[in-house]
Formats: sequence, structure tokens, C-alpha cells
Amino acid sequence: MKGFPVCFASIHLQVAYSPGRSPAVVLIHGGLGSRFNWRLQWEFLRSQGREVLAYDLAGHGESGRYRRYSIGRHRRDLNRLLEHFKIQQPILCCHSYGVPIGLEWAKRHPTTGLIAIGGGTHNLTPWWEIPLMKFLAAGGYHLYRSTQVQQWMRSITSQHSTEAIAQFFVDSPLPSEGHPYEVIESFWGYDGREHQLPCPIVVITGEQDAVFPPTMGAELAIHMQQRASHSLHLTVPNAGHLVMVEAPDVVNQAILKLLGQEQKEDKKLAEGKRQKRRARKRRKFV
Repeated sequence: MKGFPVCFASIHLQVAYSPGRSPAVVLIHGGLGSRFNWRLQWEFLRSQGREVLAYDLAGHGESGRYRRYSIGRHRRDLNRLLEHFKIQQPILCCHSYGVPIGLEWAKRHPTTGLIAIGGGTHNLTPWWEIPLMKFLAAGGYHLYRSTQVQQWMRSITSQHSTEAIAQFFVDSPLPSEGHPYEVIESFWGYDGREHQLPCPIVVITGEQDAVFPPTMGAELAIHMQQRASHSLHLTVPNAGHLVMVEAPDVVNQAILKLLGQEQKEDKKLAEGKRQKRRARKRRKFV
């Protein structure tokens, strides 16, 4: 996932982009993550010949920094990138705190579909996160040099010890400076329950996810049934917060399903146009 910077007036964002068939799939990582969180989806989508975009959120990975952060700024960054690559009606595949960014963009722009992994519209911050992040931002991040602390933090997100999980933490090590922990504050208190989404949404939660448990995923899916064109909830057995790494096939198949729905809609529209043309021709001979 070799990246390159895309520069705007106030920020540069590190991006991985591969052209291909539309609609494009845009991969949005969560707090303390990077574009590398999506390595398995990136490789899969490229093998399918799909247009795919992944990037480091501002203040994360190799992207630039703001003095202050907000979900609105993250949404604006996403919009700038989509305009830069001339991407329209994408599928947004979002993880954890990346979900609010996707929701905020999708409620304002035509979207083929949205996949929400381990994140939702509200109550996204576990009770222990705020004091922990404040402690880390104030200098506690130095503790990450301790192997025991690293192992404990990893156990929160995943109980697995596969090669894919090991590669995940090599690609996206926990930050050893304070700034990324300050960025997360912009997501605290988010509430997007009033959003209307005119696109399908797939909610994916890990059965063992302590951050966004399956009960929250089920509530989100039920809530979205009233506000989205279609919603589906998938609970993944023996998976934690990193479903896209622990069970990549589930995420990949969810993406393909949304792509398949788009193809069906295109066929329906094409057939509708053909029927209208036939009707006009018949009227000419009447």
C-alpha cells in the first residue's frame, strides 16, 4: 500500500489509490489507525479490478496535522479527496471512529452504500477511553515502550495471534507521541442518530468486541432500518474490534454484496430506459 501525499491549502493527506471499475470503494480507518489497517481489503479489491482509495486521517500516520480537529474537518478532507480523484457515489467502508466520518459524508452526498465496522451513530466511547486517552496525550504514551503495556492494549482490540494480526500491529503500531491521542477527542460525544441515509448500510460487529459489542451493532441496524434504504447486521463469531483483519472474507463479501446491488440497480435503470424507448416507438405507430 505505497502512499503519496495529496496536498490541499491547509493539510496534506497520505493516500493509497488504485484506479479500476466504479463505484469506488473508500476505506476509512478509525482512531489511532492508518490506511494500512485495510491492507487485506486493499489487496482484495485490487485483485477484483476495483477502484479503491485508502488514506491516513489528518493527525494519523503520515498525514499532516491541524491545530484543532472536528468530525466536520475530517468530512471535509474526505470530500476534497473524492473531488480530487473524481470519485462519485462511492461505497464507504468505515471502521470504529471512521464510521461517523462516513455517516456525515453520506447524509450530504449520493452514496452507493456504507459499511460500518465496530462503530455507529452514538455511544462510541467506552467509559475507560477518555481518562486513558487524556493520560496518554499528557505523556503516558511513553509507557508504550513497555512490552506488557503493548500486549494489554492489543488484547483489547483482538484476542487473535495470527500472522495477519501480527502484520497489522507492524503496519500500525500504537503511537509513541501525544498528538494522535489528542485527535480522538473530536469524536467524543458524537451523536448522529437523526441522520437519514438514502443508501444501504451493512453493520458488522465482532462477537468478542469490547469496544462496540454486538448488542450495539444490533441496535444500530434496527435504528437504521427506519433511516436508511436498507440495513443488515452481521455478527462475526470469534472476532473482536478488528474484524477486517480477523475475518477479512466477511468484510470483502459485504463489499461485493453492495457492488452487486449497484449492478442490479444499473440493470433496472437500463431496462426501464429500454421500455420507455419501446413505448415511445409504439405511440408513433398508433
